[in-house]
Amino acid sequence: MRGSSGRGGIFAGLPAGLRLRIFFGLALACALVLVPPPASAARGYALATAHPLATRAGEHVLKEGGNAFDAAVAVSAVLAVVEPYSSGFGGGGFWLLHEAASGRDVMVDGRETAPSAASAGMYLDRDGKVIADLSVNGALAAGIPGMPAAIAHIAKRYGSLPLARLLAPAIHYAEGGFAADARFERFARLRLDALKASAEASAVFLSKGQPPPPGAIIRQPGLAATLRRMAVHGGDEFYRGRTAHGMVAAVTRAGGIWRMKDLEAYAVVERRPVRFKYKNVSIVSASPPSSGGIVLAQIFNILAQFRLDEMSPLQRTHHTIEAMRRAYRDRSIWLGDPGFTEIPRRLTSTGYAAVLARGIDPNRATPSAALEPEPQSEGRDTTHFSIIDAAGNRVAATLSVNYPFGCGLVAGATGVLLNNEMDDFAAAPGVANLYGLTGGAANAIAPGKRMLSSMSPTFADDGKRVAVLGTPGGSRIITMVMAAIMKFIDGGTAAEIVSMPRVHHQYLPDEIVFEAHALDTGTARQLQSMGHRLAEAGRAYGNMQIVIRDHRSGALDAASDPRGGGSALNSRTTARRQPNENNGAPPE
Repeated sequence: MRGSSGRGGIFAGLPAGLRLRIFFGLALACALVLVPPPASAARGYALATAHPLATRAGEHVLKEGGNAFDAAVAVSAVLAVVEPYSSGFGGGGFWLLHEAASGRDVMVDGRETAPSAASAGMYLDRDGKVIADLSVNGALAAGIPGMPAAIAHIAKRYGSLPLARLLAPAIHYAEGGFAADARFERFARLRLDALKASAEASAVFLSKGQPPPPGAIIRQPGLAATLRRMAVHGGDEFYRGRTAHGMVAAVTRAGGIWRMKDLEAYAVVERRPVRFKYKNVSIVSASPPSSGGIVLAQIFNILAQFRLDEMSPLQRTHHTIEAMRRAYRDRSIWLGDPGFTEIPRRLTSTGYAAVLARGIDPNRATPSAALEPEPQSEGRDTTHFSIIDAAGNRVAATLSVNYPFGCGLVAGATGVLLNNEMDDFAAAPGVANLYGLTGGAANAIAPGKRMLSSMSPTFADDGKRVAVLGTPGGSRIITMVMAAIMKFIDGGTAAEIVSMPRVHHQYLPDEIVFEAHALDTGTARQLQSMGHRLAEAGRAYGNMQIVIRDHRSGALDAASDPRGGGSALNSRTTARRQPNENNGAPPE
């Protein structure tokens, strides 16, 4: 028998059985080479952000070969320009990163810090009473920004494209302008007095002293110049160069306490995320100074003590509310900047959760007053985006300036709108902040300290699918993320997850806050009969952004919350959620 060459071939002289095995082995190998790779090997990318222009910027970066981290920098920068009511270069945030090649998860902490001249009593009068709005409006309300340092760090350490390229879309929209929408007008109206108090802010964000109508072009030439300097000289320019000197001078003129050494001392911190499991789902979330991961772990650990699947809808809601109540109580006592506050490890232990679960009465609400201490909260105006790239790298990032348009002060010619994150500290024990909630010693003001946050960028992986998600919403962020994970566990699609109605309890005030249609009339009445107080939110809240990937098929699913004005896209299907506008949404 001759081989395939026709001249004896490479199989000549071999036994017939062996020749057949070799032949079929080679045929199979050829088939594997010629057949297209499985879908999981030909993955695309997906992203969801709170603004269509930011989604477009991220898409362009990914199309050009940038990775998810590059796209995150570009998206962060554009959101800072086009959503000044939600985030900005004068603000901060948390970026949760997953490196596909190494399997490593890390949280980049770009949270703001208190100036070195800050003190625990800086917002109190001689009688020890809080001075109204001092921690909300004007220069004294601003912490030292962390966002510029964070995105420069991400670009340098994790990205593949130059920072100048990643800042280009933001520079374009800052210099050339973008059209204000109804959300912009609504938030500008809400913060009209604060914006009018700053000549620079009024000139940029208002139209003849009034909120700009939809369609009005918003241009920020000062900010564009600042970003150009950052593109050339890197993040250090913002903290040590012309921009830094300009900001300090503007803050000082406005009665603030910033010093050059505060900016020079600012440093990004890479932190180990909080990890835990609920049922078969591995969850990775933000670590302190975010309260998100610990509170989520505590809620899920408490719920794991019960057989929720065997309960009626009423009982599931009751037990979930009681888990929220207890986790938020502990948030108020123990959580703060880990550099200043010792956080007990037991908070995320299942043993401690079992103790808390035993205190839940299946038939009656536990009055929050019976649990004692005091909660702390933060502003609701924030933004979020989620990204997965073709290699499997992923980013969940939540950014904020606290209340809409931060403290309302634009720092002179730098064009940088400053945050009012100092209000996230406890101005005094037991004294309510901007949202009617109080705080304790763990989150007291101290020089260089990072204020506690609820921002909760999160990954959830059930072995079949992985979700990248997060939302704005202040103290309600954590319960929104919790509900999203529950829906994900039940097999929910991205659109179903971001659209589901929301229910929330945060210990104090002692009430269940719920969106319209979240509770039917019968359930609401039964909850009240159990001793729960109910308060309908009145308006929809939150603005969740989520992307999901199927591990086996590579199928992508992305959605932007219909309550907001964002957009999502999936490169594999070219499906894109059109921008939404919900004129009734409150500050997130």
